[in-house]
Amino acid sequence: MTIQWFPGHMTRARRQIQEKLKLIDLAIELLDARIPLSSRNPMIDEILENKPRLVLLNKSDLADPEVTRQWVDYFAEQGLRAPPIDAAGGNPVKEIMTRSREPLSAKIEAQIRKGMKPRALRALIVGIPNVGKSTLINRMAGRKIALTGDKPGVTKGQQWIKVGTEMELLDTPGILWPKFEDQQVGLRLAATGAIKEEILHPEEIALFALRYLAGHYSRRGERTVRRGRCAG
Repeated sequence: MTIQWFPGHMTRARRQIQEKLKLIDLAIELLDARIPLSSRNPMIDEILENKPRLVLLNKSDLADPEVTRQWVDYFAEQGLRAPPIDAAGGNPVKEIMTRSREPLSAKIEAQIRKGMKPRALRALIVGIPNVGKSTLINRMAGRKIALTGDKPGVTKGQQWIKVGTEMELLDTPGILWPKFEDQQVGLRLAATGAIKEEILHPEEIALFALRYLAGHYSRRGERTVRRGRCAG
C-alpha cells in the first residue's frame, strides 16, 4: 500500500502562510511526540524562511516518557528547544508564553530602551493535520474558539485568535507534503491519525502498529498480562 494525501486546500494553506509571514514575529511548530521526525513537514523550513521558531512536542501524554526525553536531547543538539506538552489535558500556557519570548528577547529589549511599549506578539501555529494546533489555541485562549476534531483536515482556513493582551495566534490548516519518500513515514502518520481514513486500508495500518508495539513493548505487555490487567 502506497500512502499519500495532499488535498488542494494544503497548497492554498502554504500560499496563505507565506503571504502572512511579514506580519508574524514567531512560528510555533507542533510535532507529534510519538513520531517527532515523521510528523515534521520537510517543507516547513522553506515555508517559514528564517522566522524565529518554537518547537513543541505535543501529545506527550501518549508517548513513551523516556523516548521523549531522548527526542528533547536530539532537538537540543540541533539548536532547538522542543519541550513536551499535552495541549488537551495539561497546562502548557505559561511555559509557551515564556518560551515564545526567548527568541525575540533582544528585539523586545531594544523597543523598551527606546521607550516603546511592545505590542502583542504575533505567532503562527503550524504542523501536520491532527497534531493538536486548534486544541492548543483553545487552551491558550481559554475558550473554545478554534474548531477541533479527532480526524485530520478539520481546519480549512486561517483565523486570528487573541490570547489576552500579550499574544495573537494565527491558526492554519495542517499541511503535509506532496510525496512521502519513505513509506514508513506514511504508515506512522496513518497510525497516529494524520491521514484521512477513507483513503487507507485500516487492516494494514493496524498490523503495522501492532508489529511496532510487539517489537518495542512486548515485555511491557507480558508484565500487564501477569498482573491480570489484560483481558482476553
